[in-house]
Amino acid sequence: MVGSPTELSIVDLAPIPEGGTATEAFDHTTERAQQAETLGYSRFWVAEHHDFTDRLASTTPEVLIAHLAAKTSDIRIGSGTVLLNHYSPYKVAETFSVLDALAPDRIDLGLGRATGNPVSDHALREDRSEQRYRDDHADKIEEVASHLYEGFEDDHPFSQLSLARSRGSVPDIWVLGSSPSSAAIAGELGLRYCFAAFIRPEPAVRAFETYRERFQPSSFGAGPTEPRGAIAVNTTCAETDEEAARLRATTEASRRRLERGITDRPPIRSVDEAIDELGGVPDPTPTAIEPGSWPRAISGSPDTVRELFDQMTTQTGIGEVVVMSQLADHDDVLRSDELLAEAVDGSG
Repeated sequence: MVGSPTELSIVDLAPIPEGGTATEAFDHTTERAQQAETLGYSRFWVAEHHDFTDRLASTTPEVLIAHLAAKTSDIRIGSGTVLLNHYSPYKVAETFSVLDALAPDRIDLGLGRATGNPVSDHALREDRSEQRYRDDHADKIEEVASHLYEGFEDDHPFSQLSLARSRGSVPDIWVLGSSPSSAAIAGELGLRYCFAAFIRPEPAVRAFETYRERFQPSSFGAGPTEPRGAIAVNTTCAETDEEAARLRATTEASRRRLERGITDRPPIRSVDEAIDELGGVPDPTPTAIEPGSWPRAISGSPDTVRELFDQMTTQTGIGEVVVMSQLADHDDVLRSDELLAEAVDGSG
């Protein structure tokens, strides 16, 4: 079993600062990616979110990936995630093949699915004239992989299609999800798998068990020869457990609003506002967590977070943690990333 995490990565939502625009949000995301590269993070992913452009600017990861790849040198840049239910597999493959040609051997293609506001879902649909009743998510993922890795049989009509490519690399494909069903898809297709514990932490251990049970290497080399996974965790790190819990208040207050269906109010912009809405400072994260009862968000000092990561990676047998943050202040995010890197780097 894995103990301390061997790799640390980031997924960023490009939050819009108070009084700012998407421009300032993207400046912050770029600064964070550059710091992550300096600190030795393995990869930096950007999300796809619609309907929340008063608070989140990351609506089109494929555009932001190109910018971040140009502003960094070595760190892998990718999507966390592309919502494949909205798009043509061929177009996604074309886009990410071009990104790989722009930044060879540095591009990750994270594929997932989600539904949101019915209006935006309708606007994003490929074909509004008919409703898709069949669950074709696995088929669409396999089609993307087949385009990128030339996996179609010779008699398949798509075998005649070609992509703009780099000299020798291909994007690494990840399946992203928060359930054993997504883990099964990743395993059966022989692809990398990232479990979103910040969405639904309870089945994390079971999902990776399913992934390993179902894993069979891709017949056309679209993934690793053995299971390869990561855990995405909402994480806040500060100098002390108490300060980290105080900063986590924005995460907890935002989640409480979402659970209550409150989406028409301005986003929470400060820790004090979050604490007032919660009625107090959140308790520090317990230092012992059990399979099936992980918290949706964790916080703590470097020592505490390292211990929590150790338990998560041991329980799942997965060596990489992808950090997601929802802190109110950009400087707090940068400091949290810095402390996390120091904690993981010193864990051996």
